[in-house]
Amino acid sequence: MSVFTKRASTAGVLIALGIIYGDIGTSPLYTLQTILNEGGGIDKALIFGSISCIFWTLTLQTTFKYVIITLQADNHGEGGVFSLYALVRRYGKYLVYPAIIGAGTLLADGIITPPITVTSAIEGLNMVKGLEQHIVPGNKLVIEIVLVIMLILFLFQRFGTKVVGGAFGPIMFIWFTMLGYAGIRQLVLYPGILAALNPVYGLRLLTLHPRGFWLLGSIFLCTTGAEALYSDLGHCGRNNIYVSWTFVKIALVLNYLGQGSWAMLRHRPGLDGINPFFAIVPPQFLLISVIIATVASIIASQALISGSFTLISEAISLGFWPRVKVKYPTDVRGQIYIPSINWILFTGCVLIVLYFRTSEAMTAAYGFSITVAMLMTTLLVFYFLRYIKRYPLWIVGAIITVFVLVESSFFVANAVKLLKRLFFLVFEFGLITTMYVWYNARKITIRMLTFTDIRPYLPQLVKLGQDMSLPKYSIHLVYLTRASPHEIEKRIIDSIFDNPPKRADFYWLINIEQVDDPYTSEYDVDIIELEKVIRVNFRLGFRVQPRIGVMLRKVAEEMATCGELPKVSKPKDFKFVIMERFLSYDNEFTAREGFILNSYFSILRLARSDSRAYGIDSDQAVIEKVPLVVTPLSKIQLRRVRR
Repeated sequence: MSVFTKRASTAGVLIALGIIYGDIGTSPLYTLQTILNEGGGIDKALIFGSISCIFWTLTLQTTFKYVIITLQADNHGEGGVFSLYALVRRYGKYLVYPAIIGAGTLLADGIITPPITVTSAIEGLNMVKGLEQHIVPGNKLVIEIVLVIMLILFLFQRFGTKVVGGAFGPIMFIWFTMLGYAGIRQLVLYPGILAALNPVYGLRLLTLHPRGFWLLGSIFLCTTGAEALYSDLGHCGRNNIYVSWTFVKIALVLNYLGQGSWAMLRHRPGLDGINPFFAIVPPQFLLISVIIATVASIIASQALISGSFTLISEAISLGFWPRVKVKYPTDVRGQIYIPSINWILFTGCVLIVLYFRTSEAMTAAYGFSITVAMLMTTLLVFYFLRYIKRYPLWIVGAIITVFVLVESSFFVANAVKLLKRLFFLVFEFGLITTMYVWYNARKITIRMLTFTDIRPYLPQLVKLGQDMSLPKYSIHLVYLTRASPHEIEKRIIDSIFDNPPKRADFYWLINIEQVDDPYTSEYDVDIIELEKVIRVNFRLGFRVQPRIGVMLRKVAEEMATCGELPKVSKPKDFKFVIMERFLSYDNEFTAREGFILNSYFSILRLARSDSRAYGIDSDQAVIEKVPLVVTPLSKIQLRRVRR
């Protein structure tokens, strides 16, 4: 059933709370504190202006752009920048590059989310009486606690986001309830802070304050989890996100207003190391609030992790990423686990913690790449609204202009963070380059793949199978094919008839289709040539592990029972020819083609082979190397020397 038609449910809303809102939901831990510290002191203009900017950022960026506009771009229940690209790619061949940049920067900069949220919560223990000597920002104990929490969280991913969301959802409900309660409790002491919702205060802050515009870099921290709303669409469903976001936004705004109220009632020019978030919590509940904040910060990492799994899964489907192992821990296809990405993210998080050590240092480097990702999403949203939703150009232009102005301002304000984030620019460059190389190389290799009608070759296959002068290669010779019925890859024909000719009793062509139902395990048989050439189409659910060696023997046994084939004796009667390309020296590349293809084949060594991906035992698999010749070498300067 499409997400469009799914109704919101209590369980769905709780799962959404547990999966999506960790990042944006824990931003009150550090956002206003960072703004006030960078603003140079506490005064009414700074406090009112900050609250105003936070409220309107949440309204324009999160509510309007992502919840109202972008969530409409539902691609068969999935969200994220690649799903959006898949919807609009036919309207511009260069749209692939915003998709690649958006995904790469979102994944890379998102690695800082778990460390910054967990570290800021653990540092809150410094305000608990009796712990101030032990919990000191940046000390060994804090770092060790954060790293242990990171390890437990990433180990937990193998159980799936349904389990994680089901466990964390009620906790996040308590968290947001606590945010709202703490905010209201302080708000009643200074109700005048409600005036800060007026956008005039925000405009005055940005134009009149000494640091003005550059404070946008810290204000942006309040909305850094907005991309997760769209990336996790497949995990939660659109209507569940609608309902849960209403509750979340109210709680967030109340808490920011409460922090602003506390700051207005403070009769000192600075924070003196006090976190306004914990300052508005009743003293008797401080330790409990720190514990809940710590758990919520752990959950904050979930939005990043599950969103990253979704992005990479879509990247694999679209040909942007090498084929790696994807697991489905639950019966919901959108909920996936990718072990390799899980541990890459874990490694990045560990390095971030060890490098920056304190949450304050992390906030100083946070946000730049996410603004890039948001700008790329905006560009793709333009094509979605204009060509798929078919809104008038003036409406689309007005909407996109607002987004571009806001996000460009955040981008410029965050640009000063570049020097503080050189540490993981290499990681971002690596992700984007991998996607660029894989996509362009796949285009080249697919272009070189040719198909031909199988029917003219059938008499030759029959004759080859009856040629007793040739040694029998196998009783059953099997090829994996992507060709449509009655077609075959030219390279398979070449493999059968050349070097050496492969005589077999039966030639099998196997096509594999993955379907949305988790446990579908079906096949149909097309006997192309009686008792000689057989095509089998497997339709496998996404939770069915392909074991093509065993499955094909089962098909042959059932056909033998029906009298369509002789009895199958043993597994070694089947030989699977796995065709792997290699880059031939007989190529004359441009510099760009050379870089792309050499990089592609280097990365290819890390990807899963067809035999592993399809469950074919090594004693049944024959690896056949096929040279890739893109641009044959035409000129060789050689001079014969006569002796």
